[in-house]
This record gives sequence, structure tokens and C-alpha cells, in this order.
Amino acid sequence: MSAAAQVTDSSFKQEVLESNLPVLVDFWAPWCGPCRMVAPVVDEIAQQYDGQVKVVKVNTDENPNVASQYGIRSIPTLMIFKGGQRVDMVVGAVPKTTLANTLEKYLDK
Repeated sequence: MSAAAQVTDSSFKQEVLESNLPVLVDFWAPWCGPCRMVAPVVDEIAQQYDGQVKVVKVNTDENPNVASQYGIRSIPTLMIFKGGQRVDMVVGAVPKTTLANTLEKYLDK
């Protein structure tokens, strides 16, 4: 079971934009090799920052509206939202340290 919740075009606003916590959104697709490589890293981040960051996944094949709204050109793309705004993004399969360091900037200390 993935630690990250699945979010759809219809639930994106409520789950991500209206969240009180910073949100890490993993835009992915089942056929994408690098997406599968980064998935365990995303799950580890979800567990490590439980209660500090909300981690969700958007399947771009099933939810093209959100993907096109945020100009997703290549996957995996990981976006960080805070206060309903996109504040940062990481494109490609990156090491956990890169993702954690990017996230740390947006956590309330």
C-alpha cells in the first residue's frame, strides 16, 4: 500500500490547494519507468514527514486536467504546494536527499 494518497482532477482542489499542510504532489503514470523508480522515495518521504507534509499522487493518464493546468511536460514531476500556491518543483527521478532538501525549505519550523 502506497503511503501517498491518490488524487484526481475532481479532488485536487480540496486535497492539495485547500490543505493546511504543505503538499508534495507526484505527477506520474503507470507506464513511466522513472516514475516507478521514484515511487518508493515518495512513500519514504510521506512516512518521514508524516504530520508535516501531505503527500499525494496524480496519475496523469487518468487526470489530464490537473496535469495540463500545471504544464506537466515530463514525468515524474514532483510539485510542492503551500497555501494553495505552487512554490517549487522537481522534475525527474531524484534521490531522496534532493527531494527532502527541497521540501525542508517549506516546512514550518
